[in-house]
Amino acid sequence: MYIDSHCHINFPELAARMPEVLAKMAENQVTHALCVSVDLPDFPGVLALAEQYPHIYASVGVHPDYEDTPEPTVQQLVELADHPKIVAIGETGLDYYRLEGDLEWQRERFRTHIRASRETRKPLIIHTRSASEDTIRILREEGAGVTAGGVAGVMHCFTESLAVAEAAIEMGFYISFSGIVTFKSAKELQEVARAVPMERMLIETDSPYLAPVPYRGKMNEPGYVPHVAEFIANLKGLPLREVADRTSENFFNLFQHARKA
Repeated sequence: MYIDSHCHINFPELAARMPEVLAKMAENQVTHALCVSVDLPDFPGVLALAEQYPHIYASVGVHPDYEDTPEPTVQQLVELADHPKIVAIGETGLDYYRLEGDLEWQRERFRTHIRASRETRKPLIIHTRSASEDTIRILREEGAGVTAGGVAGVMHCFTESLAVAEAAIEMGFYISFSGIVTFKSAKELQEVARAVPMERMLIETDSPYLAPVPYRGKMNEPGYVPHVAEFIANLKGLPLREVADRTSENFFNLFQHARKA
């Protein structure tokens, strides 16, 4: 089986095709998916999907790119996460690529999510782009690592260096690869994927974005996550079944509340 550890099937372009999306998942042996929250106004729709479908889980959080949106508090995140189908806090993190100027608000929002994760004991879903140094620094300062008393989480849609991956793994984080790893231009990322141990790897689509080869440029969906697994299997010289089974096992090891839901 395969698990899509990060998708946005609540977004309109996929929500409008939900029966087809779910059928494609079943056809391609994608047994579960985690629908990830990006802001609080849309969170009820994310939760509704998880409540409606037993094999869909959800998170609660506010994406770092969302500047003009209600700011979450620790207590608010803790209360919203108190639901059996909410298995993670996020996505959260830092993004210095799209936004400029004083981004202290982004760093404070990130700290809020880390504190909510520590309180709820639910793992973090981390987005980082052009901000890896501050991302790792703040994770350490806020005690997000397992050895620091946190519950760690996943560096989603990973595109950073091996050094960043190793720093995250040292804190107990998993590294998740999306369709980007299948792109011909992603040679450096492919070397990172080759080096990341299977016991610390997840796979995802980040749909509706970043469709893997051979669907690059088209709308992505959870049913395409096996193509990420197949590419990684070839990259690492492993049987496809091993990559599928190990990344699925890793998903439930990290998102332990998913086993209870």
